[in-house]
Amino acid sequence: MTTNGRLYEIRSGRHTAVVAGVAATLLSWRVDGVERLLTHAAEELGDSYQGKTIVPWPNRIDNGAYTFDGVRHQVPINEPDRRTALHGLLSWTEWSLVEHTEDRVVLSQEQRPQYGYPFQLSLRIEHQVDAEGVRITLHATNTGHTRAPFGAAHHPYLATAGLVELTLPAATYYPTDNRLLPIGKESVAGTALDFRTTRALGSVALDTAFTDLVRDEQGLAVARVADATGTTTELWMDGGYDYLQVYTDDYAPAARTPRSGITIEPMTCAPNAFNSGDGLIVLEPGQDWNGSWGYRSIASISASAASASA
Repeated sequence: MTTNGRLYEIRSGRHTAVVAGVAATLLSWRVDGVERLLTHAAEELGDSYQGKTIVPWPNRIDNGAYTFDGVRHQVPINEPDRRTALHGLLSWTEWSLVEHTEDRVVLSQEQRPQYGYPFQLSLRIEHQVDAEGVRITLHATNTGHTRAPFGAAHHPYLATAGLVELTLPAATYYPTDNRLLPIGKESVAGTALDFRTTRALGSVALDTAFTDLVRDEQGLAVARVADATGTTTELWMDGGYDYLQVYTDDYAPAARTPRSGITIEPMTCAPNAFNSGDGLIVLEPGQDWNGSWGYRSIASISASAASASA
């Protein structure tokens, strides 16, 4: 048993992943033996929620307070400097093993009613590797007797080496106040935050939520990251996820160099959705929700070509 709980390795062809039981964390994804995530050892606590599955709400709730179906609720404030409730209730809880095969692991967790969140959910998450990469599918079922507000996100960091070229399939973004809470929604057109066409990240600093995602013919929204080595990774999301949170790691802890990685988080709703309702999922008793996302490793291009395109 490690700090991050039990570890489950899965592999297929060029791809190997390690899932940790605590927060159903994607702890490692290696392609041809090379780590593609900015991660930490299983015996370390890690920082910034690296790799965790975030439920039953992603991002922040203003003052930890919200009203649902006419009842006001208060959840613990765990980000006191900003007076917010950050990243749900299960970020430090071990998920239970359902099934583990060579290329697939399924974990489950019960979100029991508690003060501030008196709702009951049954959660199940599957990690699978195949010839393309790693695929994650989250299922949620309202097993309680009342309607339940719900949101989810996933918080992996991609490791980057030098230059980053970024593609984000998002038409709008959320400006924020000094507590990182949305104060509106604006078009990316004509701003430094428009990455709908691939371009170098440069000095642009992001800790920003995006939405109005452009999807391909398969209904997938696809983001891309390329670094100076020519390593290119695609993050895809199905229709279960309509929002992205992107963080460029500018405020990394002292133990690592800033911008050693980039976070592109699939999210089901906007920050503070328990108050704004923006993207909030409401599950009726017995109702299910599911969403899938994953990483694909794209054939590398030369580092010189990557630099020339910047």
